[in-house]
Amino acid sequence: MKATDLLVQCLENEGVEYIFGIMGKETLDLINSLSKSKQIQFVNVRHEQGAAFMADVYGRLSKRVGVCLATLGPGATNLLTGIASANLDHSPVVAITGQAGLERQHQESHQYLDIVKIFEPATKWSVQIKNSQTISKIIRKAFRVAQMEKPGAVLIELPENLAPQMIPTQPLPVTPIPKSTPISQAIEDALTLIGQSQKPLVIVGNGVIRQKAVVELLTFVENLKSPVIHSFMAKGVLPKNHPLNYFTFGFNQKDEVLPIIEESDLLIVIGFDLVEKLPKDWNKKMLHILHIDPLPAEMDEHYPVKGELVGDLIETFQALNKMDIPSKPWVPIGNLKEQIRDSYQINLDPKGNQSLTIENILTVIEKLTNEKTIVISDVGAHKVSIARTYQPKQAGQLIISNGLASMGIALPGAIGAKLACPDAPVICITGDGGALMNISELETAKRLSLSFIIIVLNNSTLKLEKQMMQEKFGDSFGTNFGNPDFVQLAESFGIKGVRPKQLNEFEQVLRDALNQTNELTLIDVIQKID
Repeated sequence: MKATDLLVQCLENEGVEYIFGIMGKETLDLINSLSKSKQIQFVNVRHEQGAAFMADVYGRLSKRVGVCLATLGPGATNLLTGIASANLDHSPVVAITGQAGLERQHQESHQYLDIVKIFEPATKWSVQIKNSQTISKIIRKAFRVAQMEKPGAVLIELPENLAPQMIPTQPLPVTPIPKSTPISQAIEDALTLIGQSQKPLVIVGNGVIRQKAVVELLTFVENLKSPVIHSFMAKGVLPKNHPLNYFTFGFNQKDEVLPIIEESDLLIVIGFDLVEKLPKDWNKKMLHILHIDPLPAEMDEHYPVKGELVGDLIETFQALNKMDIPSKPWVPIGNLKEQIRDSYQINLDPKGNQSLTIENILTVIEKLTNEKTIVISDVGAHKVSIARTYQPKQAGQLIISNGLASMGIALPGAIGAKLACPDAPVICITGDGGALMNISELETAKRLSLSFIIIVLNNSTLKLEKQMMQEKFGDSFGTNFGNPDFVQLAESFGIKGVRPKQLNEFEQVLRDALNQTNELTLIDVIQKID
């Protein structure tokens, strides 16, 4: 069997449905082998960065490993931003790249770079296949490493001279990743710690969604009866109107939730990724921590662990919920929940002729969408507004990049989302800066006959950077740019482009677009910047 035929069989064995990428000379054998697969669809994209973003969001939503492909040199380096983003957001992704043959890697050679070394800081594991006989073992390990907590990205590099070799091996069997549960003494110690506190606070991170432990967590929270706050990526774990929901924290400015942390006397931190916000920014009083996570706590003077439950979160909470969880109801001083709602503009009731602010737009989206709707945020000032204002109806249905926080993820991410969840409405929200970074993937989406909505917030500036510069220096520089006509641009790709001028027009456009099941719609929202 040819080495690349075996590689494809291994990918099929791992349950791969899609590979996103661009071919090149060094991957021709692999592409030829992929062409014979009846299980895997190769999605040829317009830029490798888009391929990595597609694999990232596909992996998050499908709970499988997203796979992307590039050739050597510039093809591989184009993947790097999206792979680093997946790794810091803890999305399971495997990237496969071609490489120059082993015979020319010892000297300066056309398009040759040491991709394994370049990717090492951006992945959980980065490896070159040096012997075609090891393909089965490397693929099995790669998928296992990508999925193990905390999930992340893996790079596999295949030198060109190994691809056509004939080898006799076969795929290795796929076995489940073992689950662990904290020992009973640790659980008893945790309950004692909770019992000794007066005002415990639950901090929920994205690990709860990754581990599918939302139902078990809710049981624990409703027995505990203490306030709950979320990281950006954990929004939706508690319903919007749940009495214990005190919304989102982790903002650089106007973080209205911080007084709850300061008033509490024990922080129960569950599945939280420090990459979202370091403890020094939210635990300034160095309150005691009860750490509940699949992995042991990372040591930090602002993260003083008093108790620790390490194991699978479903198993952990099932064990906890069998015990007598101390009831610790308390309400923060003052009318803090309403202050948060007002500051974050959570309970807006905009009228039809009002302006197209991001908060008004989000209120309309919340009003018109259902529990299946997936909203993907690009990075920029609007991401902060989405993290404050938008309340998803279900955990895992809001995709926010908050690790590497790379602009350009939303449009290719929407393609990954739609392929992972074909029956779910998908809305991507992007600034004009992020939109034009990967706008070419509109052609990919059109070619795949996908249906989703792209909302472009059009203000001809990097709004967040402009705000930061004005606050720091009293002026801004290098933040303005020009834009194409986004409606005409959309139409040039063969998709529908519309430009509502008031909120009632936007609401009708969005309603019409949500009712379409076979059409892409780009909504150009022109915004004025003071």
